[in-house]
Amino acid sequence: MITNINVPPMITEKKLVELYHQMWLIRFFDEKVDEFFAKGLIHGTTHLCVGQEASAAGAIAVLEDRDKITSTHRGHGHCIAKGAEANRMMAELFGRETGYCRGKGGSMHIADVDKGNLGANGIVGGGIPIAVGSALTSQMKKLGYVTMCFFGDGASNEGSFHEAVNMAAIWNLPVVFICENNQYGMSGPVKDMVKVANIADRAAAYGIPGKVVDGNDIFAMMNVTHEAVERARRGEGPMLIEAKTYRWKGHSKSDAKKYRTRDEEMDWRNNRDPIERMKRILISEGIVSEQEAAQLEADARQEIENAVKFAEESPMPPLEILEEDVYA
Repeated sequence: MITNINVPPMITEKKLVELYHQMWLIRFFDEKVDEFFAKGLIHGTTHLCVGQEASAAGAIAVLEDRDKITSTHRGHGHCIAKGAEANRMMAELFGRETGYCRGKGGSMHIADVDKGNLGANGIVGGGIPIAVGSALTSQMKKLGYVTMCFFGDGASNEGSFHEAVNMAAIWNLPVVFICENNQYGMSGPVKDMVKVANIADRAAAYGIPGKVVDGNDIFAMMNVTHEAVERARRGEGPMLIEAKTYRWKGHSKSDAKKYRTRDEEMDWRNNRDPIERMKRILISEGIVSEQEAAQLEADARQEIENAVKFAEESPMPPLEILEEDVYA
């Protein structure tokens, strides 16, 4: 029984250990993808969430299996947190038939509908209206599930954000909006793009609650999203949560990050690493030992190595399926 940490009621010590392992999975997956892109072994583009592991793992931890999520172009962490298999994710990035989209979607289009993941999205803000449609389905059919909608700070300036949040608010739809504010859009700081102090302040315009949370604190993420999910499930409508976090890598694989300082990057890496923060708390509370934490990290690293082997050994999709799954 957890006594000294404030966590939602469904979060057990076993679940906390699983979440620690899960955050390492997310990090090692994206670091391995970064390595393979640099070597030219994976093609296309990718957007990595290294440094943002707690916002995905913490938020999704409070969902039920029936609940849904929509993701973003920076969505590998969301996929893993909602139960996606690292093998099939890696195979998708390698363009192999065993991938989630049979190798046709790549990094920005992984979906796992069976697990409630309605898909990543290559369009900035593209998943927000989809989440509202999912929530409307739940409400009209009385299905009882909540949809959690992830998007970045840049998407909060898109028309799709304002239209979808307004609709969700006036109809009290069971959706939770989570803005992962990693401080930068493609190549500029949020302060140059948004006039208000916090993106969550925009919630007031739609008559819904808006809350700011430390997105690198997995416990804070779990608590605020649990409140929002339970509120939505009771039929009280949406909430806008702004998770303040930081991407360690560039916007995409081709980003030289010339718009920010190396001192800033090192501050976030050394002092605000979400995985190290969780590790310190788990050890101090006696939930894991130093040795057990190290083993969980090693197990996650091995799982990603196994996923690479699975992807490399998987077949390429045959030419005959080229026109399948295409709308005319």
